[in-house]
Amino acid sequence: MNEIEFKTNIYDIIRRNIKKYRKERGMTSAQLAELVDLSHDFIRQIESEKTAYNFSVDTFYKISVALNVKLDDLIQE
Repeated sequence: MNEIEFKTNIYDIIRRNIKKYRKERGMTSAQLAELVDLSHDFIRQIESEKTAYNFSVDTFYKISVALNVKLDDLIQE
């Protein structure tokens, strides 16, 4: 059986991509927070690489919809 290689920290990849796509769309973190019904501070924590804050699949999904990107796009390096 072949070994499966997992990314060491998928949350860091997702964080960077959320921030990248948000900025590409000219959206502030406050605007994203409003679209997904979360606090501005929570979105900032999600995007921060200094904070090891994990988030739910539900939040991940809502952010992808708000940014109009596929979930796959948010996990690509």
